[in-house]
Amino acid sequence: MKFDSIKGDSAQYRMLMIVFAAMAVAGVGSTWWAIEKGLWVTGMYNRVPWGLQIVMAVYYIGLSAGSLVISGLYGVFGKQEYKPFARIAVYVATLFLIAGLLSILTDQGRMDRVFVEPFVYFNLQSMFSINPILYIGHILICIVYLWALFYEKKTLTKVIATLAFGWAFCVHTGTGAIFGFGARVLYESPLLPAAFVAAAMASGTALMIVLIVGLFRFTKRHLDDELIVWLGRFLAICVIVVLYFLFVENAYRAYVVELRPAAIYYLFGGFHSVLFWIGLILVGLVTPLLILFRKTTGQSVPWIVFASCLVIFGILCERYVIVLPGLTHGSEIFPGMHITQSVVEEGIASYDISYVEVLQALGVFGVVAFMFGWGLKYLKLLPSEARVLHSSSTSDSAGNKT
Repeated sequence: MKFDSIKGDSAQYRMLMIVFAAMAVAGVGSTWWAIEKGLWVTGMYNRVPWGLQIVMAVYYIGLSAGSLVISGLYGVFGKQEYKPFARIAVYVATLFLIAGLLSILTDQGRMDRVFVEPFVYFNLQSMFSINPILYIGHILICIVYLWALFYEKKTLTKVIATLAFGWAFCVHTGTGAIFGFGARVLYESPLLPAAFVAAAMASGTALMIVLIVGLFRFTKRHLDDELIVWLGRFLAICVIVVLYFLFVENAYRAYVVELRPAAIYYLFGGFHSVLFWIGLILVGLVTPLLILFRKTTGQSVPWIVFASCLVIFGILCERYVIVLPGLTHGSEIFPGMHITQSVVEEGIASYDISYVEVLQALGVFGVVAFMFGWGLKYLKLLPSEARVLHSSSTSDSAGNKT
């Protein structure tokens, strides 16, 4: 087996790269507009200071952490049959973390502070100060990891893959802690960082299934179905864990009398509730589980890819229903008292996604998609084939087949 790049001289490839570049330009233009006119053009205000870009940021960071799981099957656990996917998984993990950081960057009203404040003023009691260290470290580790894979440094690959695997857990735990350790009724939960990790593993695995099957089919490379079927089973386990965390969190809120109004708002309070029940639970988790556990569909690659697409969509809904309802449901600043006048209003706030935010989100996706296309053409990311290694050939594969 050898790794290679694609030629990238087809009309479809060039057209896609032009579309991605146009999306990136639209994102830059909309961000410039928001900076010039102020963040009010995005629809955000004091009560709802985080919008679609923060939803996309935590979503992308989760995809990044989850993608590394696939590379870890080879790098950490030594499963040789998953070595063909290791390079593309690490490259995708790097790009999606960059996408997460770009989403945060475009959400800032004072962009000049982003490059100074986190690196000059450290406050280890604040997750906003800890997380930039985790994010930058994650990118640097991924770059070294990718270098070790390209140059077949087996010992370094083992060491750096283990470090990357553990660091990815820290990255997403830290991201979840921004919300879980926050003093808001619908955020505050010690379970939330762990739930973030579970959702990241589900969405990252689903994304890699879709990417791997799509790339191998599009470039006419051989791919053994059994490899994807095993990933589908792993995805099913991740989805069950996500469902478990969702059940425990919401059961706790519904059980505790003081939290019950917030639980009712979260589950039945508006558009986010529709996303929760329809987008996340029904479409994103239960339907994929039925597909993956049914004997005929669970062994079918097209059905596994379909289930993976549903999980990717469902976890996007999950990110939305974590970030936005926590802000629109107001905190009781002085419980049991009536505030007659204050700059911070209590009660339920409203928020609608603006076209500026949509263009910014498309722009970030365009940048990452363009870099992904560039990588396929100029880096040797794709293997010539991916086959199941049976026991007789596994021992030989580490030295010869790879």
